[in-house]
Amino acid sequence: MKNGIFIAATGQNVGKTAVCLGLVSGLQKRCSSVGYMKPVGQEHVETEKGDLVDKDVVVFKTHFSLVDSYSTMSPVLFPRRFTRDFLDGKIERQELVDRIEGGFANLSARHEMTVVEGTGHTGVGSIVDLNNAQVAALLDIPLFIVTSGGLGSSFDELSLNLAQCEKYGAKVAGVILNRVFEEKRAMIMDYMGRALERWRVPLLGCIPYHAFLSSPTMKDFEQLFQTELVTGQAFRLRHFEHIRLVATSVEMYRHAIGRNQLVITPASRDDIVLATLTRFWDLKIAHSAHDLQAGLILTGKQPPKEALIEQIKRAEIPMLYAPVSNFTAMKMINSFTSKIRQEDTPKIQRAIDLMASHIDFDRLLGRY
Repeated sequence: MKNGIFIAATGQNVGKTAVCLGLVSGLQKRCSSVGYMKPVGQEHVETEKGDLVDKDVVVFKTHFSLVDSYSTMSPVLFPRRFTRDFLDGKIERQELVDRIEGGFANLSARHEMTVVEGTGHTGVGSIVDLNNAQVAALLDIPLFIVTSGGLGSSFDELSLNLAQCEKYGAKVAGVILNRVFEEKRAMIMDYMGRALERWRVPLLGCIPYHAFLSSPTMKDFEQLFQTELVTGQAFRLRHFEHIRLVATSVEMYRHAIGRNQLVITPASRDDIVLATLTRFWDLKIAHSAHDLQAGLILTGKQPPKEALIEQIKRAEIPMLYAPVSNFTAMKMINSFTSKIRQEDTPKIQRAIDLMASHIDFDRLLGRY
């Protein structure tokens, strides 16, 4: 068996990339050299040289200072029209297989261990006859499945993914539960561990839920609302503990102003914005080293007045204007899933620390 592990998930947004960050970091402490690849990528970015690369590959290469080439780490991408081109016969499956096998062979020769991250659940890529289960089987490396922290529904999802793996001959070597509420961790570890025994698959990690890893930054909101910050551009990567929709009286709002809070309110509500600014300066005067660490999303048909913008600029509070209603803005935010960005070092490090301390590396390495 080759020196690599394949990481798949039971679905989208279960924290697979965060788990892979923890795995690479933890394995670097236990192996002489660790590589990373994402054989099939769906979301890509353009490098400085103009190459298209899977966005997660950029995160790993940058953060861990990996020296392997982008073409090796990200051999196949699914850009727009890829599926149609494949079905029209413009793309040969064997060509994709050769690129994936070549990339992994290169990494396998250079590193004691390589973490291979799949794309979504085990069936993703089936329409081009190259899903995660098939790729893991193709590379002849054990597959580990990441699923959301629960019991019944998580086990059901695991069952569906296990069937896919069995169909294509992928060897499932372990399960990692992610985003498990702390008060339920002991119970879920016990019962899920026992439930997995019927498949002879070990539970290798039970990672607690951490709100910070799901918290969006102002840069995420720029992407969500397809706009740019009007003020506070230096704080694009600010995270918030609380997101507050404000449509109440300014008197009630004053009592609710807190640190590290994102406020969503109509651009016409000068009183709310001015109350926020007053609290900001009061805190600064009382404790010069302290900061309200606020953020503003101003909504509505009319943008904020220039005089108001100038006051927000002086406080360096990150603010963007979204020409939608308060209700629509909040609905969009609630349905938005924050992804890990290469420049968001605090989130990357928090993910590494959390994952690495809750994964049983000894058992994981004993399975491959």
